[in-house]
Amino acid sequence: MATLVLDNGAYNAKIGYSHEHVSVIPNCQFRSKTARLKTFTANQLDEIKDPSGLFYILPFQKGYLVNWDVQRQVWDYLFGKEMYQVDFVDTNIIITEPYFNFSSIQDSMNEILFEEYQFQAVLRVNAGALSAHRYFRDNPSELCCIIVDSGYSFTHIVPYCRSKKKKEAIIRINVGGKLLTNHLKEIISYRQLHVMDETHVINQVKEDVCYVSQDFYKDMEIAKLKGEENTVMIDYVLPDFSTIKKGFCKPREEMVLSGKYKTGEQILRLANERFAVPEILFHPSDIGIQEMGIPEAIVYSIQNLPEEMQPHFFKNIVLTGGNTLFPGFRDRVYSEVRCLTPTDYDVSVVLPENPITYSWEGGKLISENDDFEDMVVTREDYEENGHCICEEKFDI
Repeated sequence: MATLVLDNGAYNAKIGYSHEHVSVIPNCQFRSKTARLKTFTANQLDEIKDPSGLFYILPFQKGYLVNWDVQRQVWDYLFGKEMYQVDFVDTNIIITEPYFNFSSIQDSMNEILFEEYQFQAVLRVNAGALSAHRYFRDNPSELCCIIVDSGYSFTHIVPYCRSKKKKEAIIRINVGGKLLTNHLKEIISYRQLHVMDETHVINQVKEDVCYVSQDFYKDMEIAKLKGEENTVMIDYVLPDFSTIKKGFCKPREEMVLSGKYKTGEQILRLANERFAVPEILFHPSDIGIQEMGIPEAIVYSIQNLPEEMQPHFFKNIVLTGGNTLFPGFRDRVYSEVRCLTPTDYDVSVVLPENPITYSWEGGKLISENDDFEDMVVTREDYEENGHCICEEKFDI
């Protein structure tokens, strides 16, 4: 019996059989400006000749799966003959969903997986539980960890003790990668170039040039300087999709500091945007979101737990999700949590080698567990008892 592990994120789906490698595939459909009628699914994105003004159709809104038609088409494509050629009669699936997912969405998920696709057994689980499983496997001496999962729609902070989540201390911050990209689009549009339609391009800009500042006010001062002294300023060459397929940063020595470029490239000049955008993760109040930043929320979450457990959580802080890839993210989380924590506690912040696929790897490990069969709901169970058996078994 094969097991398919699908970490079904709002931006990327991480998918693969438990005995193979993982692929990271956009979990959405696209329409391009030129071929308005044709819809591209998931990684057919590469076939689009002119990805400017790319129109995204997302199955997730505000972090929850609401657009089932799109999700079905993406899954049909992933399970179909072009990708994984799933033989449903002989396949189990481990699939992730958000914390405190609405029961109506959970019921739809059961119906689609069991009745439409007819998987033999299903395990629905939070991505954080898979990450925690992976972490405990790598660090067998530890009993507690706190997973910081900063994804596309929001950031969750979830303490796990012996692979059980502590519900009373879960915190959600409504800041994720989507908001950062949108904010970057807004400030670039306001300051230099109208890019509100260019989500795809600006998302690439964000990934290429943004970083987390270790000292916000000092970097702000540097960003105000003129000429050579301004080490923050960077020129980004936008793609034109004929000769330049993908945007890139101009090397420092080629930057023209005064005057215009002679070449015909379209340039974005970025200074404080580079670190002011990721700063929203640490201070959502900068853009009027009245919530805690990540380090403060970590400390607040741990303080909601019994005192004798707290030191164990502070020394096992695990960062997962795409936003943790910003340069400087881990160091900033460490230094701020350290400042907010009593000196007699050790603080350790772990950034896995690949934070995006970390929970998928946890799912792969769970499927190899001896007690995997006790965790899943089989098709017979479901046909006999319906949704209630899933409610009992899956702790969402």
